[in-house]
Amino acid sequence: MKSYKKELYFNTSTRRQFINITPQVAECLSESGITEGLCLVNAMHITASVFINDNEMGLHQDFETWLEKLAPEKPYSQYHHNGAEDNADAHLKRTVMGRDVVVAVTAGRLDFGPWEQIFYGEFDGKRRKRVLVKIIGE
Repeated sequence: MKSYKKELYFNTSTRRQFINITPQVAECLSESGITEGLCLVNAMHITASVFINDNEMGLHQDFETWLEKLAPEKPYSQYHHNGAEDNADAHLKRTVMGRDVVVAVTAGRLDFGPWEQIFYGEFDGKRRKRVLVKIIGE
């Protein structure tokens, strides 16, 4: 069995953003030489997320609206976590959107259902963060 690891880095210009990282993950798969196996994509920061969904901007705006209703950024004083930092809402949003995804690798390709894409969700941006791609298989 082969194993491949690569770290992807993101530094968003805004506090919250969704980025389609499917092309970068597909490139990792190509570099790995693995044709059958599993691909893990994992946000390595507690205020960021990796998830699978449709690449549709209206849906991304719906995520933003929905998440802001669930865990509004302000007022900062509503959260016990906030003190030295003001990112309690980002922790909660990450919990809802998820930490990682695993995608089957079949015939050297990411084996998605219709419309599926991999996204990086940033909820406390404006600083460099890391995503781990780990691929195992043959």
